[in-house]
Amino acid sequence: MQLSHSIWLFHAILAIGLALWLTLAALNNLHAFHGAVWAIGNTMRMDPLRQDPTIQTPLLRRALTSLTLHRLSLLTVLTLQLLAAIAAWTGVALLLGASLTQALPWLNLALCAMAAFLLLMHLGGLWFGYWIAQESLQTTHLVLLLWTLGLFFLFNAQRT
Repeated sequence: MQLSHSIWLFHAILAIGLALWLTLAALNNLHAFHGAVWAIGNTMRMDPLRQDPTIQTPLLRRALTSLTLHRLSLLTVLTLQLLAAIAAWTGVALLLGASLTQALPWLNLALCAMAAFLLLMHLGGLWFGYWIAQESLQTTHLVLLLWTLGLFFLFNAQRT
């Protein structure tokens, strides 16, 4: 196998994996919309800080109990996830049918949308103090953001 073919195959596998992940993330939020709203509301209401043992912090004043805001938050994330998935699948189609050069703008757009929704979740979580009682959620957001950065640098390695 030629080196260029193996590099193309690696890019293709990662691009397809990205597109699949983004699609599944969006589908999960669509199919379990009410559960996802509850999960976001759990963080925005700061419920984990109120569970035994309760954690007294001045940050509790930031809690938001509005179901409408919880839904809007999920709809914002879901919109970015759908945009990212569509862009990623467009990039995959161009990568498989043409070249990385033609696919790259679409893959980068997918990664931009992914970074946007991950940063929204991470920054929102920081605002609502999730590092105090939801460390695994914070870690997940950080790892996903690192994966996004890694894919961006991998896809754009020859251009930077």
